[in-house]
Amino acid sequence: MSAAPVGSSADSIFFDKLTELVASGTTGRIPGGLCAPDAWRRALSLIEGKQKIAVVSGFYVPDARAPETDGPMGSLVLARALRALGCDARLWTDSLCLDAMQACGGALGFPEKFISDITNEKSGDFEPNLLIYLERLGRARDGAYYNMRGEDISQWTPDLDSFALSGTVPVIGIGDGGNEVGMGSLFSRLSEIMPAYSSCLCVIPSDVCMPVDVSNWGGYALAAALSRSCGRWLGQTEEEELGMLEALCARGAVDGVSKQRLLSVDGLGSDVHLQIRNELQALSEALF
Repeated sequence: MSAAPVGSSADSIFFDKLTELVASGTTGRIPGGLCAPDAWRRALSLIEGKQKIAVVSGFYVPDARAPETDGPMGSLVLARALRALGCDARLWTDSLCLDAMQACGGALGFPEKFISDITNEKSGDFEPNLLIYLERLGRARDGAYYNMRGEDISQWTPDLDSFALSGTVPVIGIGDGGNEVGMGSLFSRLSEIMPAYSSCLCVIPSDVCMPVDVSNWGGYALAAALSRSCGRWLGQTEEEELGMLEALCARGAVDGVSKQRLLSVDGLGSDVHLQIRNELQALSEALF
């Protein structure tokens, strides 16, 4: 796969605008405001030349007995974009999130055989040379897993972050709360900004850390960056955006903020996410 940025001034403008769209803190989430525009460039460089990539996602909401709508959509859009560029990209999740992930993938036309439950490290013979974690809880200092309410949900969070601790495979981390795998690279800064939540922050670092306003948007934005590099749109259509959200809700997924089965993500209605999708495509295609 070849999708490396060229490092021009146009690139810098693009990455600045990309950051402004999806990682400026406009949703009130603190981590997004810490995203460095150069992180997109570094992520593309890390993707360059990798033939086997695992995108790891899935966030279960115990109170609702269902996974949330943030994570599957961004992960699958990104994985499909990578596959369109010739990369063998797979989606890894756990048993609690698998059903919803498959439903979301079906709405996007993503082959179900490439969506796997790897609880207990059931990864088969697929050995990735890059890991991309998107909206996947990572362990805190005490080894437990906490949601944004500070609740210990370790019982419902199978350990999928051990892969990121092997030290043999580079890691890109995308998250919006500071408790996701990869956000450990910002642990000190986030602890200063969010002192009351510091004990819940993830300590697992990443080679490229990408805090955004909504985790799905991070996957969309990286797909947009790949689109610009190859000169064609690799992201989802408007119909696919709505289709994925409807499929998730039909399978029982909930908004992580309201814990309700709604056509929304992180408390934001589908119209907001459609607007982000539209602006990302316009930004990408304007610079082809």
